[in-house]
Amino acid sequence: MSRVTVKEFNLPDLGEGLTEGEILKWLVSVGDTIELNQPIVEVETAKAAVEIPAKWAGKVVQIHHPEGTVVAVGSPIIAIDTDPSGASASTAPDDDFSGGIADNAAAAAAPPAAEEPGAGLIGGPAPGGRTAVLVGYGPRTTEAKRRPRSTGAPAAAAPAAPVAAVVETPVPAPVAAPASGPALAKPPVRKLARDLGIDLTTVTGTGPQGSITRDDLAAASSAPAPARVAVAPGEREQRIPIKGVRKLTAANMVQSAFTAPHVTEFLTVDMTRSMKALDRLRADREWRDVRVSPLLMAAKAVLMGLRRHPMVNSSWDEANQEIVVKRDVNLGIAAATDRGLIVPNIASASDMSLRELADAMNELVATAKTGKTTPAAMTGGTFTITNVGVFGVDTGTPILPPGEAAILAFGAVRETPWAYKGKVKLRQVTTLGLSFDHRIIDGELGSKFLRDVGAFLTDPEAALLGWS
Repeated sequence: MSRVTVKEFNLPDLGEGLTEGEILKWLVSVGDTIELNQPIVEVETAKAAVEIPAKWAGKVVQIHHPEGTVVAVGSPIIAIDTDPSGASASTAPDDDFSGGIADNAAAAAAPPAAEEPGAGLIGGPAPGGRTAVLVGYGPRTTEAKRRPRSTGAPAAAAPAAPVAAVVETPVPAPVAAPASGPALAKPPVRKLARDLGIDLTTVTGTGPQGSITRDDLAAASSAPAPARVAVAPGEREQRIPIKGVRKLTAANMVQSAFTAPHVTEFLTVDMTRSMKALDRLRADREWRDVRVSPLLMAAKAVLMGLRRHPMVNSSWDEANQEIVVKRDVNLGIAAATDRGLIVPNIASASDMSLRELADAMNELVATAKTGKTTPAAMTGGTFTITNVGVFGVDTGTPILPPGEAAILAFGAVRETPWAYKGKVKLRQVTTLGLSFDHRIIDGELGSKFLRDVGAFLTDPEAALLGWS
């Protein structure tokens, strides 16, 4: 009886009803020895980019999809030999990472000649239960149901490396990609091909496993053969696939814009005293290592305003025909990243001191810049601030994040001639733009809230002393 210990690792269900993910970066290579829970791949979903840990220790024997490939949830992405030393002769089938359990009855009855690569390796219960859980996700407590498979049969992906080179015992050979399948090329090469107007399906790849390289594109662009797409002068264009975070953001913005009746009000305020308060914070010994910006004062002003006007911190429940007023303020901060606009939030920001708020905001921004914001950090927001001032913009008319009743656009702080104590002086001035859901917030409430946010920024010390 031959020893078979190669297990197929499927793309897990990362929650939130997601059905696919794009492989951004492989963190391991064929032949690598990996440990339990070691991050092996970075995947971008419609929510965020996340690192997925290995659910078994062992040796990587095959990587099924190159970087840049969009893979359906439940599809195999990597094969791991869990016993490369041959110490065990047993073959314990395992459940897939998303918690679904495949039916092995048909596989057991099928003759060996009809088996696909890796058949019979998935489906049974895992010894000791689930061994790897993504950060931010606990083990499932309800019975999982498999998603219906798509009717179209996708073309099999070319292997990243020959399995026989690293597996000690016979493993069924991988199915080669058909000639009519998609061209194999990394995302930078695909972008270059689009820029050059080259159809990748007409290019012969000379890279690993027949992948197309930059040199292949250079040769194709100078070849007399019709390797270039005919483009009329002045009509060159670039096509960017709508996927991942950008796709979800677009859908949310369309839904919000055509569901909640938006009203936007503007207020220009003199926040010279707020800027001086920031200077005092920077000079304080306890704050010297903390990055503070005008956005911190805007956030505190919003939190104080929501304390006075709790109805602004609410949502519209269409199904139950109710307005849900939230006690906690989960303060969203819109962040522009390489993968699109995301809105992570600071949970229970209303309960934080000014220092705690500053630390939380700095951590939120740093995490967003590295692309490591988790899906959990982008759900449950109750009020959002979009800081358009960092781009030198005065203000805007922001669209509400779905489920929130208001959003504040915080504009650039500029030195501006301003009437102050009967004279015209140069003062630090900004413009606020508040968009709100008119089903929940009428003009009076929206105006009072915006007025109080402006009052805090005009004189934060007086507001802190005088407001309840």
